[in-house]
Amino acid sequence: MATPNQYLQLIGQSPAIGTVREEIDYAARCDAKVLVTGESGVGKEIVARLIHAGSERRHNSLVTVNCAALTESLLETELFGHVRGSFTGAHRDRTGVLEQAHRGTVFMDEIGETTPRMQGLLLRFLETGEIQRVGSERTEARVNVRVIAATNRNLSDGVAAGTFREDLFYRLNVIQLHLPPLRERLEDVPALLSNFLTMFAAQYQMPVPVVADDAMAMLESYGWPGNVRELKNVAERLVVRSRSGRIDLPDLPTIVMRPTSPVPTSLTATRGVEDLLFEKMVMQRESFWSAVYTPFMSRDLTRDILRALVRKGLEQTGGNYKILTELFNMPTGDYKRFLNFLMKHHCHVAFQQFRTVQGRPGKMVSETPVTPPSYQDRDFRARP
Repeated sequence: MATPNQYLQLIGQSPAIGTVREEIDYAARCDAKVLVTGESGVGKEIVARLIHAGSERRHNSLVTVNCAALTESLLETELFGHVRGSFTGAHRDRTGVLEQAHRGTVFMDEIGETTPRMQGLLLRFLETGEIQRVGSERTEARVNVRVIAATNRNLSDGVAAGTFREDLFYRLNVIQLHLPPLRERLEDVPALLSNFLTMFAAQYQMPVPVVADDAMAMLESYGWPGNVRELKNVAERLVVRSRSGRIDLPDLPTIVMRPTSPVPTSLTATRGVEDLLFEKMVMQRESFWSAVYTPFMSRDLTRDILRALVRKGLEQTGGNYKILTELFNMPTGDYKRFLNFLMKHHCHVAFQQFRTVQGRPGKMVSETPVTPPSYQDRDFRARP
């Protein structure tokens, strides 16, 4: 049976991946902080693990923290720990991952999603190495931890916009390592697919399927908006569904067989994917839950794309979220579920900016849903 560590490698023979390997070797030989950039799903955590595995800290812990998955208070407790009685449910003292990773490495994924207050706490820790647990009035410990951070955002733009601290950016950006999207290195698809098919075949105790030439050609022509993570998910489905031991063109997922719209060429450009998803829901009448929710939860779509899609919808509905649920082909009863989903994943967009009449701030319209006969006949402008 194969082990996960067997597959801890950066797969591909493209020049871009060769450059990344060189940067990983360089970063592993020193103890400087590293900022790994790249779109969601390109393999930033693999890069962090390879840096740790090649460093002198490899005999100590590597701890991963997803900054976007936790609220500010939970993230602070996760990183710094807490003392008993500091909040409801804190029945005992707890050490945070920064203490647990002493002499090791902490990988902070999606660092660009942190709040200004959390950024201040992180900056203080990076400058002093001191740990002050939540609820404590004194410094508990001083630790020796290497920090590797990752983001799918352009932090330079965040600094310019005032959403990310400039001093923290320069603290983290000692070594910057950019991992290119899969669409820019499609020559790596065969090697990546072979690796994933072998891994999942071992996991499910099945023979490794053979990929037909026409199926491989289709996979190499696909844009892979979800990057390597999407390819990995496709490989697992192919192994599970394989019966003849061969993967032919009809065996490929439907989405791979369709031509893809232009995909973003930078960390902040989202127009291509946004327009494709909007068309699928509005023109092809596909539900938000299948067109957007499912790939988002599989981490094949980024928060930036989801936010851009919501903005596009609110432009059409005059800022009315209830009409937006209709536009995105959701039942009226899914209104609260939709809002809760956006809030939970920090993708809610303020509606006020879209409620204008003839370029001027308009009177607030009711959130009462409107049921016109068809999308083409609807007037989604704010009503005075």
